[in-house]
Amino acid sequence: MRSHLLNDTTAESYRRSVTEGIERVAAKLATTTRPFTGITVDALSPRIDGIDLDKPLLDTAAVLDELEEVYLRDAVYFHHPRYLAHLNCPVVIPAVLGEAILSAVNSSLDTWDQSAGGTLIERKLIDWTTARIGLGDNADGVFTSGGTQSNLQALLLAREEAKTQTAAGLRVFASEVSHFSVKKSAKLLGLGQDSVVCIPVDHDKRMQTVALARELERCRRDGLVPMAVVATAGTTDFGSIDPLPEIAELCEQYGAWMHVDAAYGCGLLASLRYRDRIDGIENADSVTVDYHKSFFQPVSSSAVLVRDSSTLRHATYHAEYLNPRRMVQERIPNQVDKSLQTTRRFDALKLWMTLRVMGADGIGQLFDEVCDLAAEGWKLLAADPRFDVVVEPSLSTLVFRYVPAAVTDPAEIDRANLYARKALFASGDAVVAGTKVSGRHYLKFTLLNPETTVEDMSVVLDLIAGHAEQYLGESLDRAS
Repeated sequence: MRSHLLNDTTAESYRRSVTEGIERVAAKLATTTRPFTGITVDALSPRIDGIDLDKPLLDTAAVLDELEEVYLRDAVYFHHPRYLAHLNCPVVIPAVLGEAILSAVNSSLDTWDQSAGGTLIERKLIDWTTARIGLGDNADGVFTSGGTQSNLQALLLAREEAKTQTAAGLRVFASEVSHFSVKKSAKLLGLGQDSVVCIPVDHDKRMQTVALARELERCRRDGLVPMAVVATAGTTDFGSIDPLPEIAELCEQYGAWMHVDAAYGCGLLASLRYRDRIDGIENADSVTVDYHKSFFQPVSSSAVLVRDSSTLRHATYHAEYLNPRRMVQERIPNQVDKSLQTTRRFDALKLWMTLRVMGADGIGQLFDEVCDLAAEGWKLLAADPRFDVVVEPSLSTLVFRYVPAAVTDPAEIDRANLYARKALFASGDAVVAGTKVSGRHYLKFTLLNPETTVEDMSVVLDLIAGHAEQYLGESLDRAS
């Protein structure tokens, strides 16, 4: 079995195996005509359940054949231009190359003696990102597994900086359409059920700063502590960007930590034309970025950034077997001193490879293209009487609803939209997402693929309308 260990004696076997795997994936990518096959759970489960993991196939080619059956054939392919559902981006080739390298070398980014150059590369990328944000010379941060972890760490730092004897009096303010990880983080941090105050949004789904000011004043009047305000730069459902400059002023006035969840909107940091949409982010105390959303990186690649590097001490613990305190005096850089994780992948290498091959402008150009595409999609939907579109996009998301002229029952329209989404997914012709707006079911295009065209969107809208009309026709037949 030692022949399967990757080392100097098995380098040629490694080359052959990885090449064979790459060729299989490349062939699949080249021949995939739909984002999904439409396979059901009931159809796929027996194939996987029937595999005896205690009986290995002992042959790479045979395993790849099997993998074709249980995974590659029925995977959901984000690179396809009619995958329009969640915040999943097609990935750039330099980042995939970085993924292959980091997996093979297998550095762990917790301590210098496990990563060396990897540590310095990650730190360089953190500095690059904080400079793009404008957080100042004392800024710092660390890569994380994703936006949820980044938000959790940011709120942990905010809680510790609040300097209060009890968590019961702490309050976190976020818009009613902010990411669910804000409430999840509050629960994990022991802040209690009522600690997150949801601020209403305006017509464009942006936090109402008048309402925020009112709630901050109420918090202070009630003797509570405004621990943090979470401003969102790119909400999951609408891509809306909260008014960051006004929120920053209120945070300063009330002594609240300002966190900007830019997991989605961070692509604007590289934008050639739309960077001004996140003006005010430079005032944040902490920022979440997800490179694996709008920087076209493979999952996972995220970071939490802070204005004041000293605040990261709240995540620092020392262990003699890993990062003893003496290493601080010896100026040995251990990333575990900043992170909630210990063992951690060298995910920064993917972004490094991307920047060194494509440059930031290359990333920004791709993100600008999907923002432009969303603007065209908005015009398409606004001109189509079959659909109601909610918000003109700030980024690349469109939320809409099929509204047949002959049906007035909102519940029946809900069911038609739900049916259309499920039927479309089952067909495999396209994948769209769904959400609720004011209690009603809506559909969603999340546009992160520059290869998607207005024609693609038009075809998918016709497919949605067709499925919805089929449902309504069958519903009318049943009623009669």
